[in-house]
Amino acid sequence: MAPLLISRPTLIWGILLAATGLSWGVGAVFGGSAMRWAGACIIAVAFVKVRLVILEFMEIRQAPLAMRLAGEVWILTLCATLVTLFLRAPQ
Repeated sequence: MAPLLISRPTLIWGILLAATGLSWGVGAVFGGSAMRWAGACIIAVAFVKVRLVILEFMEIRQAPLAMRLAGEVWILTLCATLVTLFLRAPQ
């Protein structure tokens, strides 16, 4: 049982759980007063979670360099685009 609790997937799962709690906390605390920045922060945290899932659970970490770079560039580009669109949207 101990090796299961100390494994890399369990650690990543814990980080994903903490990131979910962070998103919830940011939305609950800053959602009313600074909704735009809270939303941008939540989107960024979501993409950190996407990156962890892609690298760890889809096993892209051990993939060829070109595939890993394609995934990293996709995540970064999509995150930057969505945050920019979110912050520039009319209120």
